[in-house]
Amino acid sequence: MLAPTPAPSQLPAETLTVMGAGLVGCLLALYLAQHGHAVEVFERRPDLRGDAKVEARSINLALSDRGWRALEGVGIADAVREVAIAMRGRMMHGVEGQLTFQPYGQDGQAIYSVSRAGLNRRMLDLVEQQPGIRMQFEQRCQRVDLRNSQLEMRDETTGESRIQPFQRLFGADGAYSAVRGAMQRTDRFNYSQQYLDYGYKELTIAAGPDGSWPIEKHALHIWPRGQYMMIALPNLDGSFNCTLFFPYEGANSFAALQTPAQVRTFFAEHFADAVPLMPDLETEFFANPTSSLVTVRCFPWSHADDVLLLGDASHAIVPFYGQGMNSGFEDCAVLAELLEEHGSDWPRIMRQFETSRKPNTDAMADLAVYNFYEMRDRVADPRFLLQKKIEGRLAAQYPAQWLPLYSQVTFSQIPYAEALANGQAQEQVMQRLMPHIQAEADYERPDVQALVAAEMARRS
Repeated sequence: MLAPTPAPSQLPAETLTVMGAGLVGCLLALYLAQHGHAVEVFERRPDLRGDAKVEARSINLALSDRGWRALEGVGIADAVREVAIAMRGRMMHGVEGQLTFQPYGQDGQAIYSVSRAGLNRRMLDLVEQQPGIRMQFEQRCQRVDLRNSQLEMRDETTGESRIQPFQRLFGADGAYSAVRGAMQRTDRFNYSQQYLDYGYKELTIAAGPDGSWPIEKHALHIWPRGQYMMIALPNLDGSFNCTLFFPYEGANSFAALQTPAQVRTFFAEHFADAVPLMPDLETEFFANPTSSLVTVRCFPWSHADDVLLLGDASHAIVPFYGQGMNSGFEDCAVLAELLEEHGSDWPRIMRQFETSRKPNTDAMADLAVYNFYEMRDRVADPRFLLQKKIEGRLAAQYPAQWLPLYSQVTFSQIPYAEALANGQAQEQVMQRLMPHIQAEADYERPDVQALVAAEMARRS
């Protein structure tokens, strides 16, 4: 039986409700509180910081400039840096164990490996220290009544359900959002989800003696194998969180690996240098779930000026550009800028937020899928690696006119849609230049320099 609805007079003025205490939900709550609002946060899972085992994805994440800027906006970047490890480039592992390092950007630029659960714990601690924010765990949203501005919540510890009114609701509850689920049943709501034919499985490279890192600490490691790949990101304890991105079906696929012996044989053939570092390989392979890779697009992101979607709830993407968390954090920063500009004019804030962010998150979704194929197929190609070196030479020679696409996305605040358009134009330039370049030294040839100068003049 549902508990009675509290009278409106019992509710504080303009209390804001956040559904989801994940990374985006935590940062959003901090921004809303910073702007003077009382905030109530509901999370369906138990508190990650408790003793109870919480089922959550542990795939490591890559914090980059957009994410750091958003964290700095509420003054928590330094606290997060304590649980982050700089990765200055990609380390590609060939089938025979040969290593190739490709820097991500200019000297001093890096992306940062963070454990999803570890970062979430740190952010929960920071949220808890903020006056005006109340968090409630093990609160499952069973239904969102948009018409009456009410939530039907179930307390997972007691089994009791109740009606919870809201004044303004923010859905930061992930790719399978309960808040978006209610909006999908409204008129003229556009929604799509698209899955790759690939899943992923989390594995571990164990720490070395005394917590040392058995492979290069300051790199994102990639084992590109054409139709599949494995990556590894460093952890603070010396271990690496590995992720195998693998087809569901086919000769080399999850369906084809059904026994520990098959797993061991496959890894020994294709990831030979990693196998000695993975003592629990077979156990983890069968104990850890195979998870799917989905892209979510929808619009509008708001309803009746009192409900708004952010993060994965509105634009979940596949993880191959390392921008899912960063774009969700950027959502929070953009919303905060609109709050600063428009105060409590929520209709204007929500309209501007969704119309400005939607083209950029759509572009980022396209970029993430593109980068999957690049990481899987191209990062081991000598011509691709040469092209990246030439792009670096162009950026050094013409810094005002050339910034590689990856740097635009990862090390700048350039809107994603603009970065995508710039990247497509730059790729056309490279397609015209690369037939004239067979080695990096060819870049200095007078005829190549003349071609480069003509291309830069065309871009001016």
